[in-house]
Amino acid sequence: MDMMRKTLGFLRSLRRHNDREWFNAHKEEYLQIKAYVDELAARLIAEVAKVDSRASGLTPVDCTYRIYRDTRFSPDKTPYKTHIGIFINPPGGKKSMTCGYYLHIEPDNCMFAAGTICLPSPLVKAIRKSIYDEIDEFRSIVEDEDFRKLFTNLGANPVKTAPQGIPRDWEFIEYVKPRDFLADAPLTDDFLLGGDLAEKLAPYIAQAKRFNDFINYTIEEYMGL
Repeated sequence: MDMMRKTLGFLRSLRRHNDREWFNAHKEEYLQIKAYVDELAARLIAEVAKVDSRASGLTPVDCTYRIYRDTRFSPDKTPYKTHIGIFINPPGGKKSMTCGYYLHIEPDNCMFAAGTICLPSPLVKAIRKSIYDEIDEFRSIVEDEDFRKLFTNLGANPVKTAPQGIPRDWEFIEYVKPRDFLADAPLTDDFLLGGDLAEKLAPYIAQAKRFNDFINYTIEEYMGL
């Protein structure tokens, strides 16, 4: 069986049986899927390294996540995630604040995304100012036809009104409302099946690089990189 098909099937079953008894009974299947995901992460790292050489220093462990949920402070006590994420974020890996390249594998909810989330407020403010000051450059990226063909959603977790320091009547106010700077591309399950997925994602990675570079300029300046 194609390993991606097996992965999606496992996640569907886990969604219906999210308990330790079921998971332990299917642990061997999960370990096979984990090995496959690590191989996929390695191929994605190599693909990202073609446009950003700093990615070549990353390993799958730098870019993948545990399937076990931290339930200590959550009302949802289900023990396992029902999705798989691979976040190629050069050069620091998945825990870095910089923008990266994220593949989300979840039945009927797959996507590829560029960007970053959960930044400190001063950095969010600095990125908004950068977009405001360099709006022509930013628009040349996010309004480009090739970019918009792939990335149909821009920004997440927006504020309701104009951010501090930005005129309320500014024509492009929607670009600076997000707290999370993302560009995401929904993917069908069928897209993930068959063929070399890393190769199929190469056009997404190339367009994501343009978006990431713009946002990362401010982040890296803020971090002193």
